[in-house]
Amino acid sequence: MPRLGLRGNNSSGGFGNRSAGFKFLEATGGTITTDGDFKVHTFTGSGTFTVTQIGNVGTVEYLVIAAGGGCGRTNYYGGGGGAGGFRTSTSFGVAETGYTVTIGGGGGNGGTNPGTYAGSGGNSVFGSITSAGGGGGPWENTNGVAGGSGSGGGGNSAGPTGGAGNTPSTTPSQGNAGGNQSTGGDTGGAGGGGAGAVGGNSDTVPNGGNGGAGSVYRSIYYSSGGAGVRGWTGSQGTNGTGWANTANRGHGGAPSVQTSGSSGIVIIRYQFQ
Repeated sequence: MPRLGLRGNNSSGGFGNRSAGFKFLEATGGTITTDGDFKVHTFTGSGTFTVTQIGNVGTVEYLVIAAGGGCGRTNYYGGGGGAGGFRTSTSFGVAETGYTVTIGGGGGNGGTNPGTYAGSGGNSVFGSITSAGGGGGPWENTNGVAGGSGSGGGGNSAGPTGGAGNTPSTTPSQGNAGGNQSTGGDTGGAGGGGAGAVGGNSDTVPNGGNGGAGSVYRSIYYSSGGAGVRGWTGSQGTNGTGWANTANRGHGGAPSVQTSGSSGIVIIRYQFQ
């Protein structure tokens, strides 16, 4: 007897031909779209991902991006906002139950006095997976804040350090540290860390440091660090590779354009036919 089969896409991670009794995973929640043989659930607001049929495989792919931290004072001496944590897996086991999804909000922009901070980004959550919000940027002579990626050190003359990244620690790492403020008078703030690279140090010109590069998920950059703010004179830093003035990307806040951090996002993907 010939073998009956269901369609699969081997070139993109499909299951190939399966017998007629093979069951695919079924689920609800978020905004649901299709990509070939895959369903994609996108959450830009909090909700629940509910598995209604586990199927024969019982795993999903996920992307969990936390929100970026805000930029420190945006006209001078502010540290760039740290990017939100970037976590992804192609084989996450699920059961027939509901999984809470929380989307972090971007950290607010700069402080109001030297030594104050912009807001850190909010965490994003998918079930047991948490990505940490990016550190909020400081204003003037103040160390950066730890987070999924850390914010850059504040400018002027005291040599502050960037906030630590990958805090709390995950494997693989969810982000990188912010840059350090250079020693010397009237330096700019350092760049915020990104998922793909540490934030750039400021220099003595006094330009701001560059933001750390983001990381790519399915052709889109997420979690890029925000640029450091110039000194009293000088130029603003450059935002991390992939940075865009776009919600739900987890980018750190940057001077002049988008001073608050970008909100987070959760994407869940699995084969359904």
